[in-house]
Amino acid sequence: MKKPVLVIMAAGMGSRYGGLKQIDPVDEQGHIIMDFSIFDAKRAGFEKVVFIIKKEIEEDFKESIGKRMEKVMDVAYAYQDLHNIPEGFEVPEGRVKPWGTAHAVLSAIDDIDGPFAVINADDYYGKDAFQEIYDYLSTHEDDDKYRYTMVGYQLKNTVTDNGHVARGICEIDENGKLVSITERTKIQKFEDRIAFTEDDGQTWTDVDKDTLVSMNMWGFTRSILEEIKKEFPAFLEKGLKENPMKCEYFLPSVVSDLLAQDKATVEVLSSKDKWYGVTYKEDKPVVVAAIKKLKEEGLYPEKLWEE
Repeated sequence: MKKPVLVIMAAGMGSRYGGLKQIDPVDEQGHIIMDFSIFDAKRAGFEKVVFIIKKEIEEDFKESIGKRMEKVMDVAYAYQDLHNIPEGFEVPEGRVKPWGTAHAVLSAIDDIDGPFAVINADDYYGKDAFQEIYDYLSTHEDDDKYRYTMVGYQLKNTVTDNGHVARGICEIDENGKLVSITERTKIQKFEDRIAFTEDDGQTWTDVDKDTLVSMNMWGFTRSILEEIKKEFPAFLEKGLKENPMKCEYFLPSVVSDLLAQDKATVEVLSSKDKWYGVTYKEDKPVVVAAIKKLKEEGLYPEKLWEE
C-alpha cells in the first residue's frame, strides 16, 4: 500500500488575505494555522504534502510558506487554474471565481498516486483528526466499492460569534457511515440556538448543536480523482447555464452522488476537537488565545520547527 499524502487547498489564500504577505500569524513565533496542521500531519505519519495554489501566488507562497515546509516534508505544488476545463467549454467572460473544491483537488491529479487526505489551508483541525484519518487511509483500500472517510465535527464546535459560516450537514447511519451531506451556506449562532437560512434571513431552520458537519477534511483513494474528472463536463453543462459566474463544483457534491449511486462508502470519524479558523477578522483573537492555551497544555512546542 502506498503511504497517504496530505493535500492542502490553498488556492484562495491570496484573494482572502489581499496577498500572502498579509497573512496574520496566530502566535508570537510567527506561525500561521497551516503550520499547526502540517505539524499534526507529520506526527501522525504523513511525509508528503501537495499544496494546491494559484500560479499568481506561487512566488509569495514558496517564500512565506513553502520553503519552510520543504525542510520537514516532501513538498509538491499543484495549480488551480480557472482555464483548466475540459475541451469544448469556455470560461464565461468576466468570471474570476474558481470552480470550487472538487476542481481544486482535480488540479493535483498528477501529484497523487495513492490514498490522500484533503484539508483547507486556513482551518485548524486538531491533532486527533490527523491521526484518525492517517490510520484509516493506511489500512483501507477500495474493494467492491470506493472506501472513503471524513472527519466530522460537532456543529457547536465549528461556529463563530462573528457572523455566518458554510458547513456540510451530515446524515449518518447507525454504522457510522455517511448517508448524505447537504451544503448549508449560511449557518449562524444565536444566543440559545444554531440555525440556517436559505432566503437571506427571512426564515431560519434550527439545527441540533451536536449535529456532525464536514469541515472539508476528507480521506480518499485515488479513485475520487477519476470520478471528479469524469463528472466535470456534466457539472459545467448544467452550471454554466444556471449560474455561469458563480457555480462551483464542490467535493461534497461528488461524494453525495457516489453515495447515491452506491459506488462508495464514507466512514465518518468523529472529532470532539474544537475547530478554529479566521472566517472574520474578529475571529483572530479567539484563535490566538486557543493556540496559546494548547501550547500551555503541552500539545505543541513553542517553536514548531527548528531554525
